[in-house]
Amino acid sequence: MDEEERAEGSPVGRRLVLGMLGLGVAGVAVGASVQQKLSSALAPAGPIGDVLPAAGGFRYYTVTGSVKKRTPATWRMDVNGLVNAPRTFTMADLARLPQTVLDKDFQCVTGWRVPDVRWVGVALPDLLQAVGVSPAAKAVRFSSFDGTYTESLTLDQARRRDVLVATQMEGGPVSHDHGGPVRLYVAPMYGYKSLKWLGGIELTDKVRPGYWEHRGYDVDAWVGRSNGRDDAPT
Repeated sequence: MDEEERAEGSPVGRRLVLGMLGLGVAGVAVGASVQQKLSSALAPAGPIGDVLPAAGGFRYYTVTGSVKKRTPATWRMDVNGLVNAPRTFTMADLARLPQTVLDKDFQCVTGWRVPDVRWVGVALPDLLQAVGVSPAAKAVRFSSFDGTYTESLTLDQARRRDVLVATQMEGGPVSHDHGGPVRLYVAPMYGYKSLKWLGGIELTDKVRPGYWEHRGYDVDAWVGRSNGRDDAPT
């Protein structure tokens, strides 16, 4: 795809799509009151404000035309590459691993932030321990079951306790519209690193830039220390 992506059939630019993609992320976490906060936070962002959902409403956007739904019963995730024991995980498998709760802000690279979002899931280091990481592995690549969206982290980044394979947000399951049933949440980085509709994890020998990095965004997307931004850390 070129810089003019389609979001639910409407042609928009790269920056706008990214903002709306993050908006979908944020919408997982929000009810009407937080949606109002979100609208306020987005207001200074300029043109994006023109396409905001109304308070209490919600729209979601993807980097593809549409994403086929997977339910908790049909969802599967392959973890392979440079691991000792490649494995396919189900939702039940994730539920049997240690559960981690994070209360963290979600920060979009376009400037808006949703405070104190509760995320629940499996800390990525715990998942990696379950399959065993080969000494040759240096990075982790994530793929979405939308067939297009990808992301990567270094192995050191992936071993942070604030990187989550998330199955719940704000006390409920992660819905399809918000990247569920399972999505990535990378707390200290901008929202485009928090890949939606997680369907695969591969351990690799080097970082492979993801979908947005191929379109000009920083691979190391630390909040306040990348993409030319100076936001406060999350």
